[in-house]
Amino acid sequence: MKKRRELAMLGRMDRRFQSLLPMAVCMLLTACGSLRNSVVVEPVATSRAASGQVFPVPVRTPIAGGSYVVAKGDTLYSIAFRKGVDFRDLARWNSIPAPYTIWPGQRLTLTASTSGQASVAASSHTANPPSAPVFEPVPSTPTAAKPITASTAVSAARPQHPVAATAAEVVPVAGLPTNRPVASAQASKPVPAGPSRAVSGVSWRWPVEGSLVSRFSSTDAIPGIEIAGRSGDPVRAAADGVVVYSGNGLVGYGELVIIKHSDSFLSAYGHNRKRLVKEGQHVSAGQQIAEMGSTGATRDELEFQIRKDGNPVDPLSYLPAR
Repeated sequence: MKKRRELAMLGRMDRRFQSLLPMAVCMLLTACGSLRNSVVVEPVATSRAASGQVFPVPVRTPIAGGSYVVAKGDTLYSIAFRKGVDFRDLARWNSIPAPYTIWPGQRLTLTASTSGQASVAASSHTANPPSAPVFEPVPSTPTAAKPITASTAVSAARPQHPVAATAAEVVPVAGLPTNRPVASAQASKPVPAGPSRAVSGVSWRWPVEGSLVSRFSSTDAIPGIEIAGRSGDPVRAAADGVVVYSGNGLVGYGELVIIKHSDSFLSAYGHNRKRLVKEGQHVSAGQQIAEMGSTGATRDELEFQIRKDGNPVDPLSYLPAR
C-alpha cells in the first residue's frame, strides 16, 4: 500500500516536470539571445576597408638614428665618417654653421628632425658648455659701381670652381682652441710625380706603392681596400685637400688620417704607424701624410677609403689603373 502511494507521487512529479520543460527551454533561449545581443562584435579591418569606410590607422614612430655625445678630439667630419653620414647633413640636422665648431659633451642627433627643427642639446655631464658661435647679418651699405676693366672681365668670364679645401680652412677639434694656427704644408720635401686619374673633379693617385690584398665590399664593417707594405713606408695623400681628422679615436682604424678633397669627397688612411699631419693642414697630392704601420690591424698595411657624400665607394673606380 505504501509503495503504491510512492509510485503515484513519482508519476505526478514526472508529469509536472514534463509540463514545465517547454517553459524552461523558452526562458533559456530568451536569456541566451539577450546575452548574445549584449556582446559587441568588432568587424575585422579587412571588412571595414572593403566597405569603403576610412578609419584612422595608428602611425608607427620611425626608428630614429639615435644620437652621439661628442668626445674630446672629435671633429664633425670624424663623427660623420664614423656614423656613415654626410658631414653637411650632420651639420644641418644640428644647426651647426661652418666652420662646424663642436665641444665635448655636446649631444648630436644623427637623423633629420621630423619637426623641421634640429635638436641640439648639451650632455648633462657638461656643467657649462661653451656657447656656439653666433652669426649676425651685416647690414649692407650702398657702394658705388666698380668700373669694368679688362682684368675683371677676364676673371668674370673664367668659370669659377668652388674649392672646399683651402689652406685657410679651419677644422675645429672638440676640446681644443679653435683659433690655433693652421699647420703649413711641408714645402721642403718635393712631392714625387706619379700617374693620376681625374674623376668627378678630383685628380686621384695611389696613396702607397704596395700590392692590393683586399678589395672593396660595401658589406664590410670597414668598407675600403687594403694595400700591403712594410712598416714605415710612406703614405701619401691621394689628392689635394685639407686634413679634417688626424687621430686614433675611430675603433678599427688605428692611427687615422681623413682628408677632405671637396664638399663631396673624403679619403681615409688607416692603420698607420705614425701620423705626420694635423687638422686644418693643406696637403698636395703625393705629399707624405703618415708612415705605414699595423695599428688596429694584424699586419703592416694601409686601409684606404674614399667616401662620396658620406657613402663608401670603391676606390678602384677612382684610382688610376696599374
